[in-house]
Amino acid sequence: MHNERFGNALALKKQSIPPIWMMRQAGRYHSHYQNLRKKYSFEELCKVPELSAEVAFGPVDDFGFDAAILFSDILFPLEALGMGLRFGEDGPRLGWHLEHPGDLARFHILEEAVDFLKFQKEAMQLTRKKIPSDRSLIGFIGGPWTLFCYANLGKHDGNLVQPKVASLLREGFYKKLVPLLKENIRLQLEGGAEIVMIFDTAGGDASPSFFKDFILPPVRELIKTFPGKIGYYAKALPKGSLELLTSVEGLLGFGLDHRWELPQFLGNGKHFVQGNFDQAMLFLEPAEFRHYLLKWLHPFLELSPERRTGWICGLGHGVLPKTPEENVRTFVETVREVFQ
Repeated sequence: MHNERFGNALALKKQSIPPIWMMRQAGRYHSHYQNLRKKYSFEELCKVPELSAEVAFGPVDDFGFDAAILFSDILFPLEALGMGLRFGEDGPRLGWHLEHPGDLARFHILEEAVDFLKFQKEAMQLTRKKIPSDRSLIGFIGGPWTLFCYANLGKHDGNLVQPKVASLLREGFYKKLVPLLKENIRLQLEGGAEIVMIFDTAGGDASPSFFKDFILPPVRELIKTFPGKIGYYAKALPKGSLELLTSVEGLLGFGLDHRWELPQFLGNGKHFVQGNFDQAMLFLEPAEFRHYLLKWLHPFLELSPERRTGWICGLGHGVLPKTPEENVRTFVETVREVFQ
């Protein structure tokens, strides 16, 4: 049970029409989500498996995306470890912050934390049952570095001085977190995920040297544990860091944001590449949007199907709130129309 186009992209098989999947495709911009949000809290939509499946199903049903993705949040492993988590109008808030190595002793034991996260496996199972059999299913976790930034600061706003210099705290955190993330990935794969993406939002806010020494090692450990099952995405990842990432054996693929010229990375024979239309341009007026989209697609059209292998068409980052649904629909229809 999977989508043929998505499966071909993962397997690096040539095809005319690329699969389409957008990060945050099930979210605040979508009327289906908004209607559910009137009845339920964000936490309920994530933690009640039936509701999570319904949210994930919405955009696949409406826009015809080739893949659904687990509807959840990257911060739940921190809650599973005992840090507390609440979502308000101003975003997520942890119950306490990790400030000293002694705070690590406050974390729950691994077995207890894994048990907490079992709602994600059930959500995956119900999503798999709800979406059409010819659609694929993606899981995800937060990157260890990004989760450390949240655990340490309570947010990720670009000011990462404290997590960058807290070496002992960071390493102690990784030792507690990585075993949990391994089990988190395992739960999602057992629930029906074909791949699991690591969303390391803060991964691009570091030099290649820092990335190599302090961000990549736990990511490499996760990839080594699940070779051929893990994709990676970090916003604004610099060239040097991307080169380090793509040298990791077992990495299935990676996402690129709109800062990159994506066609040069396709057909590499090693990885799928996800991306990378500028999500802000979905706010153009409909006629102007279609014109801009066709211009963006032109370099891809100049490539042969062999040179386009591995491409999963989507956005440079996630769908933004208030994005016009009409343009999302036009995006999907236009891509399939021009590549026939």
